[in-house]
Amino acid sequence: MTGTRDRAGREPGPGTRQRTAAATPDSKPSGGGFRQRHSATTAAAPQVEAATAYDREAVVALWRTCDLTRPWNDPDRDFLQAVSGATSAVLVVRDGEGVTGSVMVGFDGHRGWVYYVAVHPKARRAGLGRALMAAAEEWLISREAPKIQLMVREGNEAATGFYEALGLKRQPVVTFGRFLGRVV
Repeated sequence: MTGTRDRAGREPGPGTRQRTAAATPDSKPSGGGFRQRHSATTAAAPQVEAATAYDREAVVALWRTCDLTRPWNDPDRDFLQAVSGATSAVLVVRDGEGVTGSVMVGFDGHRGWVYYVAVHPKARRAGLGRALMAAAEEWLISREAPKIQLMVREGNEAATGFYEALGLKRQPVVTFGRFLGRVV
């Protein structure tokens, strides 16, 4: 591919559309009035907005594409609970073809939590992950959450590096858990 290179000297890739134009969806209005522009690597920032129940199929498909689902979690239920809850949301980025990024965010009254951070593989390296995390932080700040936390599966160095680059720090805690009821 030949053409104009970005500031880092890379040729435009599949995520180029996000760098040059923010898409506006034709779907139902976003919940909670959340609609915010966030800066990315260029002046034209991705549009991040709250998902609605109408986005369930596209968002769950994205989570599956990004290998974020596990047999013991029902992603459809996770999505619907988050978009219908008063203390949670799913935020999305769209392009002309649909949802290209998402983050689930919630506030338990003590800490803000982030789950399902996903950017479609064809749209990566365009600042969408940063924009989604900035939107999640704004969502939490607007609810007076004092801290943001997330979990990364052991061995996922790509995710660890991404979060460290955003200024998140490893926490001196150990997570304990067990399944309740029947495991799929």
